[in-house]
Amino acid sequence: MLIFRWLATLLVLSSALAFIFYLGTGRPHYKKLGFLILKWTVVAALAFFVVLFAGRIA
Repeated sequence: MLIFRWLATLLVLSSALAFIFYLGTGRPHYKKLGFLILKWTVVAALAFFVVLFAGRIA
């Protein structure tokens, strides 16, 4: 559980860092990368909570 928490935190921080790079450089590549990391972080978090919820039901 602790590993997943650290992984999610690192992914959100890397997404924020990509957005900071975008603000600093103005290159749209960093903005696209930030949204991509954020999107997959949300998808992974939803899958994680679905697994937790399914474990509670069964």
